[in-house]
Amino acid sequence: MRKDHDVPAGTVHSLWLDSHCLRDNLLGDPSCRRIDVYVPAGQDGRNLPLLVDLVGYTAGGPAHTNWKNYGENVPERLDRLIGTGAMPPVVVAFPDCFTRLGGNQYVDSTAMGPWETFLIREMLPFVEGRFGCGGDGRRGVFGKSSGGYGAMVHALRHGGSVWSAAASHSGDVGFEYLYHLGEFAGALRHLVDHNMSIEAFLRKFEAGPKAKDKDWHVLMLLAQAATFDPDPSQFYGVRLPVDLQTCEVIEERWSNWLRWDPLRMVDQGEHQTNLRKLKALFIDCGDIDQYNMVYGSRIMHRKLEAAGIPHTYEEFHDDHSSVDYRMDISLPLLAKALS
Repeated sequence: MRKDHDVPAGTVHSLWLDSHCLRDNLLGDPSCRRIDVYVPAGQDGRNLPLLVDLVGYTAGGPAHTNWKNYGENVPERLDRLIGTGAMPPVVVAFPDCFTRLGGNQYVDSTAMGPWETFLIREMLPFVEGRFGCGGDGRRGVFGKSSGGYGAMVHALRHGGSVWSAAASHSGDVGFEYLYHLGEFAGALRHLVDHNMSIEAFLRKFEAGPKAKDKDWHVLMLLAQAATFDPDPSQFYGVRLPVDLQTCEVIEERWSNWLRWDPLRMVDQGEHQTNLRKLKALFIDCGDIDQYNMVYGSRIMHRKLEAAGIPHTYEEFHDDHSSVDYRMDISLPLLAKALS
C-alpha cells in the first residue's frame, strides 16, 4: 500500500532466467528463475547503480514486489524515497532463490545448489545487460535475516571485485548464539515422531496437508545443514552436526558450519581487505532480537572497529520481525555511495 500517492511510480519488470549452473541440482529445484527488476519513474535503467535484494528465509525475491497490507512493498518504498529526494535513483533486482528446503543462504552448496555462482555469474550479467545498469563499482547487495547473512558473506568474499556496497539487516552472525545445543535438541525431539529420520520428516512435510509451527523451525535447521555442511550421499544432502541419539556435537561437522560464520570469516586478512574496498557497509540489528543475532552483531561491530574497517553500525529497539522500515536508512546510504 502506497504511503505517498504524489510521487511517481516506477516500473517492475518480471524476467525469467534459465540458469545453467542450477540445472540438475540435488534438490530437484527448477533452474528457470524469476527476477523482478524495479526501474524508477522516468528512467530506463541505463547508467544507474544496481542494488540486489536478498530476501530472508521462506521467501523468494518477488515476495518483496507483491502487494502488502498496511505497509509498503519495496518498490513502493523506493518510489517514496526516490520521489522525495531521500535517495538518488537506482535499479533494484529481486531474484527468486527459493529452494525445496525453504530458503537460501546465498552461497554455493553441493546440496542446496551453486547460488553464489548463480547470482554473480548469471543473474548480474543478465540484469545489467538488459537494463544497462550497474557494472564495476556500481553494484550493491542488501538483505535481512538470511538475506542479511548473504549480503555480509558476499561483501566478505567479493567486496570490491563484484560488490561495492552492502547492507545487512539482522543478518545471521555468531553461530554459537544462533544454533546452540538447545536448538538441535529441539529438532531431535521433533524427529522422534518421524522415527529419527530426516528423510521421513521431509517427505511428510512436503506431503502436507499442513505444517506445524515447529516443522518450520526444524526445516530451517536442515536447510542450514545442507548449506554449511552438505553431504550429497544423504537425502537432500542433509546431515546434522550432532549425534541423533545423544545430541553430542560432532566437531568435524560443526567446524564446517563455523567456517561460514561471518564472525570467523572477518578474522581472515583477505576478507578484511575485501571489506575495505567497499564504498559503504551498513549493519544493524534489533536490541531484543529473539534469535540472539544482536550479540553476534555487536561482536562483529567491535571486530570491524578493531581492524579499522569503515562501516555504519546501528541498533534499534525492536526484535527480528517486521523491520522493513529499516530500509529507509540503508537504501539511501547504499544509493548515495554508488551514485
